[in-house]
Amino acid sequence: MHLAGETYEQLYATFRWELPARFNIAAAICDRWAEQAPTSTALIYETRDGAIETWSFRRLQQAANRLAHALIGLGVAPGDRVAIHMPQCPEAPIAHIAIQKIGAIALPMFNLFGPDAVRYRLEDSGARVLISAAEAYARTEAAIAGVATLEHVLLVGEAGRGGGRRAPAGFWPTLEAARDAPISHDSGADDPALLMYTSGTTGNPKGVLHPQRVLIGHLPGVMVANEFFPQPGDRFWTPADWAWAGGLLDVLLPSLHEGVAVAGSARAKFDPEWAFDFMARHGVRNVFMPPTALRLMRQVPSPRSRHAVSLRSVMTGGERLGEDMIAWGKEALGLTLAEFYGQTEVNLLVGNCPKLFSVRAGSMGRAIPGHAVEVVDNDGRVLPAGEAGIVAVSRPDPVMFLEYWRKPEATAEKFRGAWCLLGDIAVKDADGYFWFQGRDDDIIASAAYRIGPGEVEQCLMTHPAVALAGVIGSPDPIRGEVVAAFIVPAPGVTPGDALAAEIQAYVKERLAAHEYPRKVRFIAEMPMTITGKVRRVDLRKLDREG
Repeated sequence: MHLAGETYEQLYATFRWELPARFNIAAAICDRWAEQAPTSTALIYETRDGAIETWSFRRLQQAANRLAHALIGLGVAPGDRVAIHMPQCPEAPIAHIAIQKIGAIALPMFNLFGPDAVRYRLEDSGARVLISAAEAYARTEAAIAGVATLEHVLLVGEAGRGGGRRAPAGFWPTLEAARDAPISHDSGADDPALLMYTSGTTGNPKGVLHPQRVLIGHLPGVMVANEFFPQPGDRFWTPADWAWAGGLLDVLLPSLHEGVAVAGSARAKFDPEWAFDFMARHGVRNVFMPPTALRLMRQVPSPRSRHAVSLRSVMTGGERLGEDMIAWGKEALGLTLAEFYGQTEVNLLVGNCPKLFSVRAGSMGRAIPGHAVEVVDNDGRVLPAGEAGIVAVSRPDPVMFLEYWRKPEATAEKFRGAWCLLGDIAVKDADGYFWFQGRDDDIIASAAYRIGPGEVEQCLMTHPAVALAGVIGSPDPIRGEVVAAFIVPAPGVTPGDALAAEIQAYVKERLAAHEYPRKVRFIAEMPMTITGKVRRVDLRKLDREG
């Protein structure tokens, strides 16, 4: 890509994409640095017991080469799906690099996903291999036993339990037995690389298929939101799961692409005091912090007086920040929080760069150089400044997804001519700032996660005490929204607090911790349309009144 100019207007007007015909993520984030700067630090990882592991680019490359050869030995071919179900740990980037080295497709899954969520993604994708943390596999083993396409499981943190089809093998013993010879797949920029599932308003999540070029497409947004990243001494960290677009495509892969070390931690639960301490101890200069985490960090008094934090940039996205949070960032952190906007299908399209233009509290920012973003109507016509419509980005665009996995109708519905409709309602003002107004669907935005009510409703309906279930987002001062479930009990069932807690645990165990209903309300009758759909507008009214 080519960026030139001192003002935002100059940068946007002169931006030019420079997309190679051949591009491979593994070569870009690992192999070239392993040759140019083999001893440079790629990853700093803090284990649960506080031990520090430092991984150079050469060390990552050697492990990824072995895993790549091991996957080939397991029968994985270009285009096959390999699932990754792990927390932040060195094995996660090793897996991503190895998968790209053989032209396969990586399927990242949240570490805290429960058995139902994992089983659906494995079945829908047709994944042949699962690379999993032992703890995660213990939660999901019984549920995924019937996944017909899944042939092999590699476990991190466990040696494996013997031979035979589907009997788990140890991740590191498998690598130790594999060749360490260099290996690299000759990928085209449009060849598939990542399959990331996103929630929809009805039914199960959809697989978003991204090409190799998606990494290139993210680079301008990362650069702008992080004050012209990279700069000397930069070091990136996020508490976000590396399976999420925010953790993987906004932090891990772009940082490695630029040769910048990434900090990671085995810690599962976010603690704001610990976060300040972690950033100070590891010299973190750049962070992606979800708004919910920032609101929790706001509760820590005088953080810089007790922690030697020296941040250069903070990017955040997923929920709108108010003036109070912008003011807190300046006072407590000494910098301006840079909001950005996007979604799994087309990410990092709009954002802020305090060095280029003033941040207007409540605004998502301006279009990132390289992306043509407008507000359009349902037919794809660009609306004038100040008029509310659907946020849309024009294709072609390197950051844009290829398709919804094996769902051509859903893919076609996403577009109006050259415009990809993001489904969010916004206003673009005369100065080019975008202002979020709401969603034209029922997606729940909770702690920067986008949650589809359909998947939660389907899970609720499998509980024997539930006759009908309707799910909405309920306003919350910390998370923006929380999942609220309205339930019609099955005949003969007596509702109460104990049943509500049981239902909450049921969903939490089967889907994910961020998807379970933090509010459960029992109702006598579910408001429905004449076609049998839940009237969520009525549920929102009940929620307000309640």
